[in-house]
Amino acid sequence: SYERLEFLGDRVLGLVVADLLLRRFPAEAEGDLARRHAELVRKERVAAVAEDLGLGSYVAMTDGEIASGSRENAAILCDVCEAVIGALYLDGGFDAAARLVARHWAPLIEESRTPPRDAKTALQEWSQARGLGLPVYLETGRDGPDHAPVFTVMVSLGPTLTAVAMGGSKRQAEAGAAEALLADIARGRR
Repeated sequence: SYERLEFLGDRVLGLVVADLLLRRFPAEAEGDLARRHAELVRKERVAAVAEDLGLGSYVAMTDGEIASGSRENAAILCDVCEAVIGALYLDGGFDAAARLVARHWAPLIEESRTPPRDAKTALQEWSQARGLGLPVYLETGRDGPDHAPVFTVMVSLGPTLTAVAMGGSKRQAEAGAAEALLADIARGRR
């Protein structure tokens, strides 16, 4: 089981990324740093690093798991990457783990000059500025196998402002629905 290593690696990753961000953006406000941090340590980003490192090929899996695409599953890749960071920390110390994280996350930090603005926050700010209240997210469906579910979520701002999206997690589907509604608003459809 690598769950204990994953637990440790998650914390090491979070600390190193926070340190990298503080050094790279010394004058940036805490809220902006927090959004950058959340973007950099989210499951999909960590899984992308795991893919770059080829970690999926080293995970022991049954033939059925391999056939179902588990080697490419973002949640599994994220967990394995965090476990490797945790193992490196235990074996080589903090500096060794920090070097690995810096090598793979520093380029990701440089990809965006401005802090990310997630769609859910942007929709909430737009809505509140117009006195419409908070967006309401409702899971309207769940399909697929347990190891790879697909969620359908609807976001609404009153009865006429709605959008629907699907994603591999509720969070992803909610973000997609918020993006879709913002796009409709920007095109003047709402």
